[in-house]
Amino acid sequence: MPTYMVQANYTAEAWLAMTQNPEDRAIAINKLLAALGSRLLSLYFTCNEYDIIVIYEAPNALTAHSAAIAAFAAGHLKESKTTELFSSQEAVAAMEKAGRLSFDKPSQ
Repeated sequence: MPTYMVQANYTAEAWLAMTQNPEDRAIAINKLLAALGSRLLSLYFTCNEYDIIVIYEAPNALTAHSAAIAAFAAGHLKESKTTELFSSQEAVAAMEKAGRLSFDKPSQ
């Protein structure tokens, strides 16, 4: 299955709720993903640009997009970004395929 990474930031209200009632967000995220035939691989909290990073497998991009919409619709996220990830083997396959192609650059 394709692998996706979500980088997201929580709202101030979400942080308040989580500090008043700490919980393992992996449980809720895994429940959402399982309902879509997807699987949580990793969940990380960070101290950088994004509050949380979720790595998961989903059958396809439409399913990944559905997960993002459902999570965002809950109202506890202020922003999120979903990126499809490729293994090094997939990247090599893409490079090999690209190596068989040509593309005309713009005329000067």
